[in-house]
Amino acid sequence: MLCWLREDEMSVQELLQRVQCVITHIDEIMQQEIRPLLAVDIIEQLHRKFALLSGGRGKDGAPIITFPEYSGFSEVPAEDFLNVVTYLTSIPSMDAASIGFIIIIDRRKDKWSSVKASLSRIAGAFPGNLQLVLVLRPSRFFHRAIADIGIKLHKDDFKMKIVMLNSLSDLHGYVDKGQLTQELGGCLEYCHSQWIHHRTAIENFATTVKSTAQMLQTFGSNLAEMELPNDVQCTKDLLSAHTDKHNSLKDELKLALKQGSTLLGCIKDQAAKSENHKLNPDEMENQTTVERLLAQLDETDNAFAQFWCKHHLKLEQCLQLRHFEQDFREVKVSLDSFMDSLTSLSVIGESVAAVEHLLKELKSLEEKAQPTLEKAQLHAQHGDQLIQSNHYAVDSIRPKCVELRRVCDDFINEAKKKTDVLSKSLQIHMGIDKVRA
Repeated sequence: MLCWLREDEMSVQELLQRVQCVITHIDEIMQQEIRPLLAVDIIEQLHRKFALLSGGRGKDGAPIITFPEYSGFSEVPAEDFLNVVTYLTSIPSMDAASIGFIIIIDRRKDKWSSVKASLSRIAGAFPGNLQLVLVLRPSRFFHRAIADIGIKLHKDDFKMKIVMLNSLSDLHGYVDKGQLTQELGGCLEYCHSQWIHHRTAIENFATTVKSTAQMLQTFGSNLAEMELPNDVQCTKDLLSAHTDKHNSLKDELKLALKQGSTLLGCIKDQAAKSENHKLNPDEMENQTTVERLLAQLDETDNAFAQFWCKHHLKLEQCLQLRHFEQDFREVKVSLDSFMDSLTSLSVIGESVAAVEHLLKELKSLEEKAQPTLEKAQLHAQHGDQLIQSNHYAVDSIRPKCVELRRVCDDFINEAKKKTDVLSKSLQIHMGIDKVRA
């Protein structure tokens, strides 16, 4: 078996290295080391909207997580609460998350027990860096009074910086209106269903990009361990199989690029829906994420195209080589057969008739051998063309071209030598017969 040459081994390894870099970058983009869940894994819990990440930021850029009015908050299972909060804290960039999160708890229509339960849950299970907790206290006088007393009694138990607020105006003193949703007296546009749709779409796209890269990685790994076939049919089959696989992977790449471009267009359309609308920081990060994923996908596509160009050429050259070797063997067998016949042809004749018969046999042999000699010369010329085209198997082709020309020359020279000997012999026998006469 003829193994890959070093140059092609390097191209396979280069593809594997590039694809592995892409997979690593995708994991970094999606922060997979800190995000154990995807939106689709907790889609039902997210739709319940007991906690949300609207995209607002504090004055120092701290991400804001809001716990809106939710009558069944105390009934949310602990696992669901932890999953949602863990997921929300994993979405902002690491730089933004490192500043610390601001939590806004809206309990204006609730009572102190609800406020306490919310604070206890957050204190006991919040997975991120917590900077500040802003609580819109119950609006009814009785519950507000209890809340004031309760927070004074239990403030140390929560071990968080908690600010109790009486109104939205108080809240606006801590967070700019432009970073708050309409429910909190702000002007930040936020649609929870659309937010979930974008999150699932982005993560689905990231999964598509990664799975496509992994398919390329598997394809490259198989090639790295592969040897080139030794015959024409197997090489044809391999070329056909690899071309089909290449076309399939190219289709996957095209679909992924189309998916990402469509998603990016949807995000950009969000900003273009009105003259005054601007993407919030989370939406900007979504756009950046998709753009980076598209860049990684484009890099993967380019790396695969460069690799395939080399690999396809190698397979085509391998097929050329196998055809050349097969034709070489066939013509060499014929040449050897004619050479054996020529070598065995006697140059000794006891009479004019015998010598004339030998000359006739020799001429007949030359005529029969002529098509094979021409074919051998053409095949040697074809080998020269392969060599001039920078074929990878030059060291295998060149000796065969030399061998074909040598055997042809040997046959021609031997036939000429025997013709000369027999011609002289004929003249001698004819002279002898003339003297005898």
